[in-house]
Amino acid sequence: MLNLDTHILLHALAGQLTAKETKLLTSDSWSISSIVLWEISKLAQLGRIDLDLDDADLARSLARIHTWPITLDICRLIPSLDFRGDPADEIIAATSIAHRVPLVTRDRQLRKSSKVPLAKP
Repeated sequence: MLNLDTHILLHALAGQLTAKETKLLTSDSWSISSIVLWEISKLAQLGRIDLDLDDADLARSLARIHTWPITLDICRLIPSLDFRGDPADEIIAATSIAHRVPLVTRDRQLRKSSKVPLAKP
């Protein structure tokens, strides 16, 4: 199982992955932190992405992806991260650590972390 950050999920839904990302994502099942759903909602609300959250196809696509809840265990891991940044990114990273699920991300800060398990394309 792979843990996708918000932007990778959005690129996947839009069919805008790199060849390496496509190969990686087709070889395993997907998961996301529940904060990813909130981020997508906020990005749509702010007009930064054009996505209709009421679209039935989108709802079906998202329903097929395992969603990790934000738990106390995940929150306890956040102070031990070796980076500080966007709180959503910290939750996504801590989710990968807590569940030992490799993270798929393009984010340079997350990719530099020595604590977050990263998927290798």
